[in-house]
Amino acid sequence: MIGIANTIFRNIKKISGGASYDADAQAFITAAGITDNTQKSAVNQLVLDIKGYSIWDKMKAIYPIIGGTATTHKWNLKNPVDTDAGFRLNFATGWTHASTGMTPNGTSAYADTFFIPSSNVAQNSQSYGFYSRTNRADSTAISFGARQISPATITTVMQLRNSNNITSFVNSSSSTNVANTDTRGFFQITRTGASAGSIIKNSTVTAHTLSSTGNNTYSIYIGARNNIGSVSLYDTCECAFFYTADGLTNTEATNLYTAVNTYQTTLGRNV
Repeated sequence: MIGIANTIFRNIKKISGGASYDADAQAFITAAGITDNTQKSAVNQLVLDIKGYSIWDKMKAIYPIIGGTATTHKWNLKNPVDTDAGFRLNFATGWTHASTGMTPNGTSAYADTFFIPSSNVAQNSQSYGFYSRTNRADSTAISFGARQISPATITTVMQLRNSNNITSFVNSSSSTNVANTDTRGFFQITRTGASAGSIIKNSTVTAHTLSSTGNNTYSIYIGARNNIGSVSLYDTCECAFFYTADGLTNTEATNLYTAVNTYQTTLGRNV
């Protein structure tokens, strides 16, 4: 019993006012300077839910996009330190930051995650997710991703289109298209094997059989594509959550959607 009690106290942080927050949630709240109680509770519940679904350890970077400013939006919930190695975001010019999320201008804005797949996740086990609050017209814009062409063409991107398709690559030279009529929602792409993975919009799962061609050596950008070290295909979708992780199973991905949807609902910005 003593050991259990000690474990609980190591993982729960007491704060003023009688509230109890998970230690990882508190570390993020402190780093980001979040003072609003609703926002604090939302972050705390997000952490508890992700841990409750046993996927916290698979997550590499989580961006709750909370607080309404570039200063608060940049922090990685998994490792809230202000360094490239900690995967905090670095914003180019052209972003609009608000309580609902962060919106790129479609011409110059992107955010560097400093997350390089080849250095941080296995070639055939990785996942990414983007919560979009914008329903826009058809576009070739990239909501997030990176591309290299040597020694092989390796692309990891998600392209959201309104009345056309969700187009995605996961460490592949080939893409998968899924019919889509609304660019709002929580979009995830996963790879769980050399030719296995899924595209998930909210709780709807579509399997893909894309063959992996290598592991991307360029960092993932949000709001555009890192195209061999340059920027291309700028987006305009408002981002309210983003993550990178090891490969999630379909059950884990849909559970994560449940956690993220609860988080967005608490903040009054779910779509």
